[in-house]
Amino acid sequence: MTYAIGLTGGIGSGKTTVANLFATHGITIIDTDAIAHGITAPGGAAMPAIRREFGDAFVAPDGSLDRARMREAVFTDDAAKARLEAITHPLIRTECERAAAEAEGPYLIFVVPLLVESGTWKTRVQRVLVVDCTEETQIARVMSRNRFTREQVQAIMARQASRAQRLAAADDVIDNDVHDAPLAPQVDRLHAAYLQLVRQTGGE
Repeated sequence: MTYAIGLTGGIGSGKTTVANLFATHGITIIDTDAIAHGITAPGGAAMPAIRREFGDAFVAPDGSLDRARMREAVFTDDAAKARLEAITHPLIRTECERAAAEAEGPYLIFVVPLLVESGTWKTRVQRVLVVDCTEETQIARVMSRNRFTREQVQAIMARQASRAQRLAAADDVIDNDVHDAPLAPQVDRLHAAYLQLVRQTGGE
């Protein structure tokens, strides 16, 4: 099995930016959010079950998931969230396993926004890498990127693991706060460390 890193962080922490820097080293990136979008796109594997479970009102005219309506439903109703996850999570896991089997390179990275919250992902990777920043930085970034209000961002953050919980689960941390260390040297250092770990465990 290929050596696997689980990359996570709160909303607005910069997970995608960090993952893209690892990709420049030839590392395979498997992004669970991208997979989730794929299976809920027009013709996506999850859409027939979502239509059966939630009804036509949750399907956009192009056949994709009506993300805004579903986001509102699952944000206020844990039972609806569980019903959606019962459909999507097995499909995401299958696609992750397929992509991992085809991955090339010395190790691979799973980008999992809710890795700490899931309870199962930590057992499926060798190390957990957290992209960390202050909560104020998260709020400012998401307000700018998504045009959300401060209250909307804080509500999302309240349903995620806390910064302290993520850091407690981390084997490695990348500092992506506004005025602190540049990202590329941190990624370069961790890439070298991961290559060494792969060699020590008998990998490539």
